Amino acid sequence: MERLASSSFADAEVTLLELRRYHAVEMTDAMLVHRALEGDPAAFAVLVDRHAPVCLRFATRMLGSTEDAEEVTQETLVRVHRTLSRYDAQMSFRTWMMSILVNRCRSAMLHRHRRTMRVVLDEEAVKRASVRSPAHDVELRDAIERALAQLEPAQREAFLLKHVELLSYEEIAAVTGVGLSALKMRVQRACDRLQLLLEEDRYA
Repeated sequence: MERLASSSFADAEVTLLELRRYHAVEMTDAMLVHRALEGDPAAFAVLVDRHAPVCLRFATRMLGSTEDAEEVTQETLVRVHRTLSRYDAQMSFRTWMMSILVNRCRSAMLHRHRRTMRVVLDEEAVKRASVRSPAHDVELRDAIERALAQLEPAQREAFLLKHVELLSYEEIAAVTGVGLSALKMRVQRACDRLQLLLEEDRYA
């Protein structure tokens, strides 16, 4: 039988059949956390499968480097696994995981000034934003990338959490530790700055 090794988080192997069983019953994150804490590696593997793509997407846009994003995402997943017993079910698992990810991204940005940040946008988001020609889509995408890369990290962080990851302000506050008023101001300033930068780039 084909097997999937979970070497980063547990010594046990998880069969694909076990993973399909968890997906089939659509267990909630809280249920999966409970099963994982009971020693079931398949439960944590499903949590990783469910949330790792979101972590990688956010980290890539924040750090502008696939290599750095993969490293930060891996660090986040390891941290989540090690501290799973501290998870409070009153908070959504996604919000709790994102709070760890945001801190890892902040640390990465603090210690990795050697390369210029470049934010990569989702191709589908660009397509939804414009119905013009493919050539114009590429130009618009590049303009948005340049504009996002010029935002202050705190503004980019708040903007991505609100308008890309679609978190509520309450969830963003839980993730970042920043007050609601300050977050709303960061998002608004990010939007204003992006509009100005795009106008200057002639792709508004």
